[in-house]
Amino acid sequence: AGRPALVEVMLDTTQRDSSIPGQRLRGALAAYSGQVGALRLLARGMDPSVAQPVNTGTLDVSTPEAKRGLMLSVMLPYFLIITAFLGGAALVLDATAGERERQTLEPLLATPAPRGAIVSGKIVAACLLGVVSLLLSLLAIKLSAQFATGMARSLDMSLMSIASMLFVLLPMLLIGTSLLTFLAAAAKSLKEAQSHMTWLMLMPMIPTMMLMVNPVKTQLWQFAVPFLAQNQLLLKVIRAEPISAQVWAVYLGSSLGLALLLWLAAVMRYRQEKLAIST
Repeated sequence: AGRPALVEVMLDTTQRDSSIPGQRLRGALAAYSGQVGALRLLARGMDPSVAQPVNTGTLDVSTPEAKRGLMLSVMLPYFLIITAFLGGAALVLDATAGERERQTLEPLLATPAPRGAIVSGKIVAACLLGVVSLLLSLLAIKLSAQFATGMARSLDMSLMSIASMLFVLLPMLLIGTSLLTFLAAAAKSLKEAQSHMTWLMLMPMIPTMMLMVNPVKTQLWQFAVPFLAQNQLLLKVIRAEPISAQVWAVYLGSSLGLALLLWLAAVMRYRQEKLAIST
């Protein structure tokens, strides 16, 4: 009679493994529905294309650089951000909480050196260690991709991209080492200072998880948010997209400003006399 037939797909939506077979079944039913509809129109002497006034196609306008960086954009940003954020953690914790536990921090604080210079020296040393760690990680990815075959070759990066990534991550190195210096100064032992690592490792994941749940268009304010700004800039570098001067100004101003505040907080904590007491 040409009337539509009702076909109900029964599935439990609370089961994760039901979504894929459910989509496949709906796709098969939609294809069958279109085929039967076309045959009905042919049986009545009509062209089936009249029932489909618009044919939808897809034109991929992505650049070759963006296609090559597809795999990098999935795994690399979070790996680099957490490496930069916690790359100097071992040195910072040992140079603050470790020295306090070994009771070698008190002679250092008794010297006429300003507390700001002491804090700056520890932060700079940790940043140098973090830069070396980042550079070795990036070069290892590049070298392994050059000797790989298939899809793994898309992980290859140019030296200019590696330099750009290091420049993007330098403020995160300062933020991470300054924050760790501030936190470790309040710990009485190295083990107590290491207890902060659990929640610190989760911080870089928060912006990524928020974007997965509620994706938003890239806006200027995002480059002022720690971790989110680094993620967005790294994606631009990977995709070989231009970065405007306004974006650089917002990013560098906000990130370096946050690093300065954390440095001041660490200096203020180092000026407390109880810091030299290990018990």
